[in-house]
Amino acid sequence: MRFDLTTLNLVLAIAQTRSITRGAEREHLALAAASKRLSDLETRLGVALFERRARGVEPTEAGRALVRHVRALHAGLHALESEVMEFAHGIKGHLRIAANASAIAECLPADLADFSRAHQGIRISLEDLTSAEVQAAVADGRADVGVFVPPQHDSRLHGLPYRQGELAVLVPLGHALARPAAGPAVGDAAPDADADADDADTDTPSSPRPSGVRFDALLDYDIVGLHLGAAVHEQMRERAQASGRTLNVRVQVRGFDAIAQLVEAGLGVAVLPKVVARRFARVFAVQPLDLDEPWARRDYLLAVRAQDAQPAVVQRFLDALCPGHGASATSPAATAARPSRPRRKASP
Repeated sequence: MRFDLTTLNLVLAIAQTRSITRGAEREHLALAAASKRLSDLETRLGVALFERRARGVEPTEAGRALVRHVRALHAGLHALESEVMEFAHGIKGHLRIAANASAIAECLPADLADFSRAHQGIRISLEDLTSAEVQAAVADGRADVGVFVPPQHDSRLHGLPYRQGELAVLVPLGHALARPAAGPAVGDAAPDADADADDADTDTPSSPRPSGVRFDALLDYDIVGLHLGAAVHEQMRERAQASGRTLNVRVQVRGFDAIAQLVEAGLGVAVLPKVVARRFARVFAVQPLDLDEPWARRDYLLAVRAQDAQPAVVQRFLDALCPGHGASATSPAATAARPSRPRRKASP
């Protein structure tokens, strides 16, 4: 079935004005011509799009569904026009990336900056989604590349090993879980990929530090976490259920900075990427602790659609972030992801 844009725009105008007359005027159509277009469309679809009432019209369920698609079509056409016009200004491609919040906070920005410097003609757009949403976005073609943490749910994707990250616990200063004990806290071990000079400012050299915290100990406290569907939240919920306990989620928010402020205020404890936890310890009255669990270390994977050849822009990105892996499917267990890189110092 073919649709013409004029008729679809008319449907949208009628829905917005709640009037066939005003909708026709807005689209610069005669009332008779507009009425015929609408009637013909309803006949072709086999369903009424509007209910005629004394004071205008109201979209039916079918009408509202069509209006949603027309709006999505408008957004797509606008994006198409903007992207095509960019080529006239020297842009040589557009890379759409979807990533989960942890990857954006922990390891992705430096790699995106490197790639942008090496490919200045490629425009990058980045969207923050949950790991499940990332996979759906890539599989459905709404994103070219995704960054997520396992498990991989969609068989239409190739998952390529990217980097490794580690989770930590964040508690308010003076919290019971942070009572002094022998053992390393986050940042006391040998310098790792995320350590820098600023981290030393958060520690008192002579003070004893708590050892790692087991996940079961967190279940005695209220949890401050990311929104429902976030990989960390789902992992914690599953671990709690496996141990026959309940995850006492007190507050769920979008964004790690909000989590840190809520933890500082004493509303609960949190589990978040180790690099992020240490970063917040320099800003808020909070303390990061090691999470003493095997699943605290996790892999980040790059997702691309499973096809014989990737678009040139996507392939360049894969070659830059996953050298040697190409676009072949790789099990996360078969090939270790790279550890997160050290944060670069600002140039003097």
